[in-house]
Amino acid sequence: MVGGGPGAFIGAVHRMAAGLEGQMEIVAGAFSSNPQKSQLTGRELHLDADRVYGSWEEMIDAEAQRSEGRIDFVSIVTPNFLHYPVAKKALEAGFDVVCDKPMTMTLEESEDLCRVVSATGQVFALTHNYTGYPMVKQAKALVENGDLGELRKVVVEYPQGWLSTLLEATGQKQASWRSDPARAGASSALGDIGTHCENLVHYITGLDMEEMIADLGTMVEGRALEDDASILIRYKGGARGILYCSQISIGEENNLTIRVYGSKAALHWKQEHPNWLHVKHPDAPEQIYKRGNDYLAEDASGAARIPAGHPEGFIDAFANIYRNAARAMRARAEGQDFSASTFDFPSVQDGARGIHFIHTAIRSSGERSWVDASYNPPE
Repeated sequence: MVGGGPGAFIGAVHRMAAGLEGQMEIVAGAFSSNPQKSQLTGRELHLDADRVYGSWEEMIDAEAQRSEGRIDFVSIVTPNFLHYPVAKKALEAGFDVVCDKPMTMTLEESEDLCRVVSATGQVFALTHNYTGYPMVKQAKALVENGDLGELRKVVVEYPQGWLSTLLEATGQKQASWRSDPARAGASSALGDIGTHCENLVHYITGLDMEEMIADLGTMVEGRALEDDASILIRYKGGARGILYCSQISIGEENNLTIRVYGSKAALHWKQEHPNWLHVKHPDAPEQIYKRGNDYLAEDASGAARIPAGHPEGFIDAFANIYRNAARAMRARAEGQDFSASTFDFPSVQDGARGIHFIHTAIRSSGERSWVDASYNPPE
């Protein structure tokens, strides 16, 4: 693991998710840019001190030289600015990669990673964790089966309220790096949560953007990056969309919600109540699909670990991405197909699509106009 040291949030989530099924074990890490803090985390995780490194460069170089027992893959859970250099070096050293989102800082970096993944033949998984929820997979299956008919409207929103004050001025670690252009990139709200909206729509519906008009705002005085965004989207094929993400919506926690309206039916999924998927019809009662039942699609049923009626959630969704990435790694080692589409996890191309979305929205907001949003990432 690179990152996930003292004061980090997502690193512990990744470690729990990776270890949930007993198939993965963390054996090495560079957990902080501060070598002492990295060693502290290593001791807390009961790792061999010789495999707790003072820098990510040192870790990759040393592990690549091991003749036996070297790491199989690298999990990247750092602030955004390190995703690209760590991922590229790891891939070129012969390691598979699981990386947090957004994938890179720039579109050029994301497209380069697409080419590196193709050239090295390594597995690359991006942790857009919401695609790991069973009911999201059921929603995808309903769309693919034609149960909704022709898609007409998509409404996706992700409001939070945790940055409704200038929290970064207090030194709070998560707020500090997410609001810093040098570490977060060109965006805060879009990069942190808006990309989840974009990815969730594409995963469930398969729709590709054609045009967008975006309104990005920095509502808290003194903040360097946007903390609120509203976007109108036209999709190829005629569907229309509304995407709203916000970090200053007071009282909201992680209220990611998606509604998809077709010519036959509509679906509604809410991340804060993830085990239920609502499907609405014009001439019949509303249906509620529930996680863990035999009537679900194969991918949705396979993503559940415990019987119906017992709640599953955030860490389980992350774990599904790690599990599917591990299956791909094993398939690659055995000379079989190991594509992200086969094993159902977000790919390097999904990462490039997310970076294109961020920068297109920034451009649209700056120009105050509709812009071309179409994009085909490198294979």
